[in-house]
Amino acid sequence: MRPTRREFLGIGMQALGAAALGMGSRPGSAGTDVHVAATELAPGMTLLAGAGANVVVVHGPDGSLLIDGGYAKNSKALLAAAAQATGNARVNTLINTHWHPAQTGSNEPIGRAGGLILAHERTREYLCRAVASVDYAGLYGPLAPAGRPTKTTRTGGSLMFAGQRVDYGYLPAAHTDGDLYIHFPQVNLLAAGGPVCADAWPLLDWRNGAWLGGLVRAHEKLAALVKPDTRLVPANGRVLTGAELARHHQMYAAFHERMVGYLNKGWDSRDAIADHPLKEFEAQFGDPAEFIYGAFQSLDLAYSPD
Repeated sequence: MRPTRREFLGIGMQALGAAALGMGSRPGSAGTDVHVAATELAPGMTLLAGAGANVVVVHGPDGSLLIDGGYAKNSKALLAAAAQATGNARVNTLINTHWHPAQTGSNEPIGRAGGLILAHERTREYLCRAVASVDYAGLYGPLAPAGRPTKTTRTGGSLMFAGQRVDYGYLPAAHTDGDLYIHFPQVNLLAAGGPVCADAWPLLDWRNGAWLGGLVRAHEKLAALVKPDTRLVPANGRVLTGAELARHHQMYAAFHERMVGYLNKGWDSRDAIADHPLKEFEAQFGDPAEFIYGAFQSLDLAYSPD
């Protein structure tokens, strides 16, 4: 028999209590050597990989624009790579696509140096407290006040940077419940953050508001926004195209319908995994068991009565 939503919440609280025993260690806090690879995306715009997440850095007249900041343990190497790529000695503006450790590890040094930090309002709320997640063990946060977003948005907006418009928008309950995309229409490029993956299954942080329906809606929204040849930078992995994203949307929409059918049959996550609903995509994306489990948990929380 499937656990009820209340039982799942109870399990989550037990896990939170256990995680609180390890509050002394922040995910991504241990030091290690790191190599940050740089790839030019457009004149003055570079993709930095290897610090824990894909990071986009843009040259500006008064400092660079950074999208996401890698793990805290890799921040020094990342910021050095950003300075080398842009010629800017400082980061003027940092945008967090969401609040996970791989996205917010450079918040504190950039904030202390006077940089503007922009994020969704839910991201700021998470960074002001200690949070458990399916993304990591233990707790993450709170960040020091200097590392918390100084400008937030609820639905989205735009800014001008280095002569080009930068649009950002909210993707509700997709990967977390504070996801932003960042669109550079003049160069046909979009930083998609956690909801999008080229060759792997995305993580659904169902403990913190994400669910499969939100992931499907995020792909639908992005697919309507971009062109077939738009380049999309995911949180991890290779850059993909708008045409690929449209195919992914179809895949996730069909999977969502199938998962709802499983729920209506009274199946649990083990039944769903055993049925191999994503078998035809395993060669490209890998073993989907963890993704199916997370999707099932998220749907159970969304649809099951207390």
